[in-house]
Amino acid sequence: MNVLIADKFERAGIDGLCSLGCTVTERSDTPSDGLAAAVNDARAEVLIVRSKKVPASAIAGMRGLRLIVRAGAGYDNIDIAGAKNAGISVANCPGMNAVAVAEIAIGHLLALDRRIVDQTLAAREGRWDKKEFGKTGPGGARGLKGSTLGVVGCGAIGRAVIKRALAFEMRVVAWSRSITKEHARDLGAEWGGNDTPALHALAAACDAVSIHLPGAPDTRHLIGREFLERMKPGAYLINTSRGSVVDEAALREAMKSKGIRAGLDVFEDQPADAQSPWANQTARTPGAVITHHSGASTDQAQAAVADEVVRIVKVFKESGRVENKVA
Repeated sequence: MNVLIADKFERAGIDGLCSLGCTVTERSDTPSDGLAAAVNDARAEVLIVRSKKVPASAIAGMRGLRLIVRAGAGYDNIDIAGAKNAGISVANCPGMNAVAVAEIAIGHLLALDRRIVDQTLAAREGRWDKKEFGKTGPGGARGLKGSTLGVVGCGAIGRAVIKRALAFEMRVVAWSRSITKEHARDLGAEWGGNDTPALHALAAACDAVSIHLPGAPDTRHLIGREFLERMKPGAYLINTSRGSVVDEAALREAMKSKGIRAGLDVFEDQPADAQSPWANQTARTPGAVITHHSGASTDQAQAAVADEVVRIVKVFKESGRVENKVA
């Protein structure tokens, strides 16, 4: 079986694919509009990508491809309708990066509360300012113990965040469209409901909110003006899911008018390329802590993803069955 890897991928994963008897072609530098040619040149039956966009226009030109594997959980970079039309299956690797993303979410929470980024920037500028950064009360650090964290979305990542927040002795309120009171209780959290009115009630009740939802039409700007208006003044909003979930223009207004602090790993206008000039207004807004969609980028997470990709290809090669099929 011929496999094309069109993104950066762990060496252990490449070795694992080779041990299955696959012929592996590595073309991590292939642009999205060159994917069809790369697939055809490699005579690939399986295409593996991470964050690279796989548009319908590229899929339509792929000959003999049978499976696209997203080496990660979210698959909004792949045109699912285009794959279905071409008769190509799509699989993902859910839950493999949950711990890594949960860790960066908690990192944002700590950085927002203690203003770690602002303190670092002041030091780099040659300023010592214990008066500013050591203050308590409005604009200061509240501390996590005893504060209330709302977790919006209770998949593998949301559950991992809940576990870690409980270790900080936080009160956790969990919201998901599918969550039940019993499920929330089993997670050690309080039930925050499963509809939009309950989501807005959560915004008003929490000191911090962490978002863990997929990018989809029904989640676009779910965290919008109405939600943000209900948040407490000075509350923290963390988004490590997808940029489309949060209305960034409304968020910037809330940051300016209500002192909301925002920890963001994903953005509405984030570049498709791994390195690119980028002038984002939210990143320049006081109270923002920014990372570069690097939540899943740990050695532990990528090793787990690579192992899962190898498992998916092994099952597909041996039986034709698609594990973790999303299309």
